[in-house]
Amino acid sequence: MTSTDSPDCLFCKIVAGSIPADIVASSDTAVAFRDIAPKAPVHVLVAPREHYPDVPAFAASDPAGLASLIALADGVASELADGQYRLIFNTGPKAGQTVFHVHAHLLAGGDLPGFA
Repeated sequence: MTSTDSPDCLFCKIVAGSIPADIVASSDTAVAFRDIAPKAPVHVLVAPREHYPDVPAFAASDPAGLASLIALADGVASELADGQYRLIFNTGPKAGQTVFHVHAHLLAGGDLPGFA
């Protein structure tokens, strides 16, 4: 399924440029934009241009695309922070996924509390 197949998807609209977002980086396969409710000094969402509902579907259909998304996230962390970061994929509503277009939360910029 491509982004044009999901006309009601918020992230498909951001990727297409029909909804404004603070884009910090992009590639041929993914777009990185600032989260509107940041949970860390650097909180960027990294989403593929193609629509997949979650990370297992993305990995099964396009493992190279997943690798490209992670490379873009790493580049963003190098530019906006010190290259140290947390990358989180929420999968399913009980895990906190609210937009069902796969995306990674890149958190960085200082000491991040939580998981040890």
